[in-house]
Amino acid sequence: MLNKLEIDSPPEELELQEGNPAPAPAPAAASAASAAPAAASRPKRDLPAMMRKIPVTLTLEVGSARMSLQDLVGIDEESVVELDTLAGEPLVLKVNGTPIGRAQVVVVGDSYGLKVVELSDLDFGSFGR
Repeated sequence: MLNKLEIDSPPEELELQEGNPAPAPAPAAASAASAAPAAASRPKRDLPAMMRKIPVTLTLEVGSARMSLQDLVGIDEESVVELDTLAGEPLVLKVNGTPIGRAQVVVVGDSYGLKVVELSDLDFGSFGR
């Protein structure tokens, strides 16, 4: 018969105290133990090589303008909005919205392109250009 101490014990201890054999380890625990050596033998990943493959968006910001909502509502197809960038000045070059330098607009065939004129001090060398 069980006493109060045994009733308050977790079910695993009750089984042991009653003379039942210890339960076999769960299959997941056994497979996790055998998977540990296999995981250790996997080759290490080349993080810089993996990062070079991540797609990014490169943008050239022409400029911006602050205006009231009233002025914005008044814009139509013939409107001209003055931007905060001087004509001929290099434009802000961004990667995923983060400024990384400055560039000029150029024509490449039938498309626009950009000519980098300044890069920030980001360490691109670690990505193995």
